[in-house]
Amino acid sequence: MAKKIAFVGLGGMGRGVVKNIALKGGDVTALDLDREKMTEAEGFGAKRGTTLGEMAADCDVFAVCITTAEAVQSMALGADGVLDRMKRGAIFLDHTTVSVAHVEKMRAECGARGLRYCEGPMTRTPIHADKGQVNILFGGEEELLEELRPIFECYAENIFHVGPAGHAIRLKLIHNFIAFANVAAFCEGFALAAREGLDMSKVIGIISAAGGKSGMMDLYGEKTLQRDFTPHMSLANAQKDVRYYAEWLSDAGLPGFMAGSVHQTYALASIMGHSEEGCTAIIKAYEELTGVVAQLED
Repeated sequence: MAKKIAFVGLGGMGRGVVKNIALKGGDVTALDLDREKMTEAEGFGAKRGTTLGEMAADCDVFAVCITTAEAVQSMALGADGVLDRMKRGAIFLDHTTVSVAHVEKMRAECGARGLRYCEGPMTRTPIHADKGQVNILFGGEEELLEELRPIFECYAENIFHVGPAGHAIRLKLIHNFIAFANVAAFCEGFALAAREGLDMSKVIGIISAAGGKSGMMDLYGEKTLQRDFTPHMSLANAQKDVRYYAEWLSDAGLPGFMAGSVHQTYALASIMGHSEEGCTAIIKAYEELTGVVAQLED
């Protein structure tokens, strides 16, 4: 890896990405609002970033994995935006789960400055990121993918070239909507089962042995009933991703009955104070309405 990488965002996924780049010899400079996370990244072998402007001017690849499309645009295009500091031909690598409109805007803004925009949303969890086993969805030209492949291979188990620019975020939003709709469905079902006095161990066992089984239930179903709401994927991020999906669906002129319902479910749980917990904490909203807690008996 000959490229100098600037990386902003050491959250659940970004931490693992930077760790694996550094441990595999990559030249990576990291920056995060949390100074303890930066110290940890230094322990992996990453350099400590100083300012966004200095990092942008000195890198070949400026990578971000932060919270929202709005936050990325503020960093890239706001006052002292990093795009105006990057050298011509450099790559802006966006690992954030953003909106369709954002990808189109950033591609245009980068192109106008002689920069290259890369959409690279990731799937899987922070546990996979720590192990260097994320999935990367890439949309764009094959030449750009091959240029970035040595970097991606540091932290990805699978690199999927899903089509032309813009297709990666579209597929990621569809994936996340289906995943979070599934979480909303089984949390609602669990809450009703608890309200009706069903044996919760039988509920999850029988669902998991039949058609209701899913990847998200495998990841989070039992943990939900064990009252483990560790924010590997926070409820706030789930709500954000479903919102972007619903907005895109509306822009595409399609009805969004399920999208609206799922988004409102997460919005309600967020309003009730659970936004910083794991995405399955939406079950707490149902529990607060029913007065019954869904859990496995000891």
